[in-house]
Amino acid sequence: MLALLALAGCGVPPELRESATADATAAPTSTVTATPSPTPSAPAPPAIRTPTAAPSAAPCGSAPSGARVVALLRGNARVLPGNVRVTVRTGPLCAEGWQYTVLAVTGHEELQVVTRGKPAALELVTAGTDVCSVEVRAAGPPGIRTLACGGAPGA
Repeated sequence: MLALLALAGCGVPPELRESATADATAAPTSTVTATPSPTPSAPAPPAIRTPTAAPSAAPCGSAPSGARVVALLRGNARVLPGNVRVTVRTGPLCAEGWQYTVLAVTGHEELQVVTRGKPAALELVTAGTDVCSVEVRAAGPPGIRTLACGGAPGA
């Protein structure tokens, strides 16, 4: 702000001062022509991405398999004990490197599982009866969020 005030107080530019101090009847030695500044145009509207189809998860095909998800839960994740019977009810369904699977576990409630990564390096994101975790809401692709969080946007 101070810089603008300092520049505003500089006075008349030198080329105009000369003609102001010159004899009023003398012909001007130089002519200053004002060039109109271009009219500023309105900024272009932001580009809007319009999806061609609703974001969703689709069957993963053969990779990863439901058996691979169960093996992850019984292995390092230690979510399922080895003596519990498990049946894949839904999935795995894939979206952008994430997977959603629903398992029927004998003697227990249905188990929802969210994983991500390649089949050989599958990583457990969350498992339980409610898998709409902060990580799923914040980082999961829309198709997985819809499945895990019941379809409520931002839920």
